[in-house]
Amino acid sequence: MEHFPYRNFDLCCERVPLRALAAAVGTPAYVYAKSALLESLDAYHRAFAAIPHLVCYSVKANSNLGVLATLARAGAGADIVSGGELYRARRAGVPGTRIIFSGVGKTREEMRAALEAEILMFNVESRSELRVLDEVARELGTRAPVALRVNPDVDPQTHPYIATGLRTSKFGIPYAEALEAYDEAAGLKGLEVVGADMHIGSQLTKTTPFGDAVARIAALVKTLRERSIDVRMVDIGGGLGVRYRDEVPPTQAQYATLLLPVLSELGVTVLLEPGRSIVGNAGVLLTRVLYRKETREKTFIVVDAAMNDLIRPAFYDAWHEIRPVDEARLGRPVERVDVVGPVCESGDFLAKDRELAESEEGDLLAVMSAGAYGFVMSSNYNTRPRAVEVLVDGDRYTIVRRRETYEDLVAGETVL
Repeated sequence: MEHFPYRNFDLCCERVPLRALAAAVGTPAYVYAKSALLESLDAYHRAFAAIPHLVCYSVKANSNLGVLATLARAGAGADIVSGGELYRARRAGVPGTRIIFSGVGKTREEMRAALEAEILMFNVESRSELRVLDEVARELGTRAPVALRVNPDVDPQTHPYIATGLRTSKFGIPYAEALEAYDEAAGLKGLEVVGADMHIGSQLTKTTPFGDAVARIAALVKTLRERSIDVRMVDIGGGLGVRYRDEVPPTQAQYATLLLPVLSELGVTVLLEPGRSIVGNAGVLLTRVLYRKETREKTFIVVDAAMNDLIRPAFYDAWHEIRPVDEARLGRPVERVDVVGPVCESGDFLAKDRELAESEEGDLLAVMSAGAYGFVMSSNYNTRPRAVEVLVDGDRYTIVRRRETYEDLVAGETVL
């Protein structure tokens, strides 16, 4: 994570010391590096420069308006999965013509809102959804641009909770049923078939699954054209992994090198839906040590961030590197500890049996690679306010989401 270097013995985000930032905004805090966001986005543009393409950032990875607006100004579109994400994307300045709507459970209200926003395309996930979208579009006197999300039944070789391209997954239309579903879509007056879509999973660290899936979609597109169904956009999804520990995921350039020969032959506009690979290593969760607790069996480092702030370790058994903000702490003896939060659950941990330099009460720690699926999956469990979010640009920072107050937590509730 080159955007989080040590400078003068302080861990920094770009050129802002995290120690000073913690003093100004408190902890826990999510801190994002603007330059990391833009560099990752640009890497996709450069990798796919040889063909028409649009990078539709996956909003679910990190939906902060500051993050979305930064990417939108740099030319990114948005891949959304809810009406709320549509609202956020539009609020951040993403034009409807750069928005694609994915997800298995779109409501009629969400469909109407997306049609009124004149989005680029709906990625339809079932034949039932096709029929409902057709009805909604005809009620509005328009036609909905659609792609069918086809499940290629390719093993993405990732965590089972984030594998989406297997035939046992809830996502997409089975590959064997795709032609029949496309024939139905082409016959519905409220729909315009414009594309084909696939997405096989998240945090992929090998290129082979991508290649296999794209080859299957390319074969489908050729068959559809033989049936006079003109597919002019192919959405190849997202899922490119990032390095959390010792993974070596392919770069955007390596990813493109594998796929470009097949995609170029199709003569389509390629849509991409990267999320984690844009924001994952662009953010950290900054937290302060509250207590040391030592028993005969364990040493616990109790911090002020908890599972409600970052659920990935508890939910996915995910590994995040943890660094001391004070570089001098790296010279201390190493100890094996559990890093845990204040939430009243045994599953409330950020790291288990982790070898860390000895920490003391008051020390600041940075949980690395927390830009994706961090704040967006946070909650108010135990009536804990959600963390502040900060976007750093060089030697300046902006609070892009203030810390919640107790009053925020009860807003909308009523005492009978």
